[in-house]
Amino acid sequence: MMTSPPRKPATVLIVDDEAGLRRVLERFLERHGYRVLSAGTAESAYEMLAAEEADALLLDIHLPTMSAIMTGDAEAQEVRTWLDHHRCTVIRKPFNLKQVADWVSSSLQQGRASDAMDA
Repeated sequence: MMTSPPRKPATVLIVDDEAGLRRVLERFLERHGYRVLSAGTAESAYEMLAAEEADALLLDIHLPTMSAIMTGDAEAQEVRTWLDHHRCTVIRKPFNLKQVADWVSSSLQQGRASDAMDA
């Protein structure tokens, strides 16, 4: 009987300048079987993404060095305009970990379905 190789865990990149929150999210997602990368700055995240691919990205829009459009206020007009033109989910702080788990799972399922359609 031929068995398929084990599926490698999906990689989630967490980008948040709050170290404590990053650690909580890292541990939580790792316990759920994900491979987790984390960055405290946008610059570190860019470097990581240049070196390897992430399947999902949790990004704090309140990073101090992000572009002017990312003000941290998800209700600001320029942020809403950007979100209207870029498909992504906004999880507002404070959030519960179930919201994060549900979002990661849903995002990865959508990505797999899209990949299957492209094949």
